[in-house]
Amino acid sequence: MSKLEHKENLEKYSRLSECPVRNVMSRFSGKWSVLVLCVLGENELTRFNAIAKAIPDISPKVLTETLKNLENDKLIQRKVYAEVPPRVEYSLTKLGQSLMPLLGALIEWSLEHFEEISSNSKK
Repeated sequence: MSKLEHKENLEKYSRLSECPVRNVMSRFSGKWSVLVLCVLGENELTRFNAIAKAIPDISPKVLTETLKNLENDKLIQRKVYAEVPPRVEYSLTKLGQSLMPLLGALIEWSLEHFEEISSNSKK
């Protein structure tokens, strides 16, 4: 690989508006988004409180923001039932479902390498 080709390969990630990796990954790569997607991937319809119980260290404010962001990106959908009090359930969209096999592979990798990564970070 020439120096020019090497430079071009590195520069493609620096073009903020043109980089698909940067733009797509930034939408769901935060630790909360991935965890929320995993909870919804394991449960067809899930209420806010059930998500909060599954991820007890997320604040209600951050969970609300995370759900809104995932909904804006069309990875999840929100369904409101006309009841008193109103019932709201979240589920993955087709787009969100298409992401789950990839997240599943990442989860498998994480489980396989957790000990190694954890011990490396403690050094």
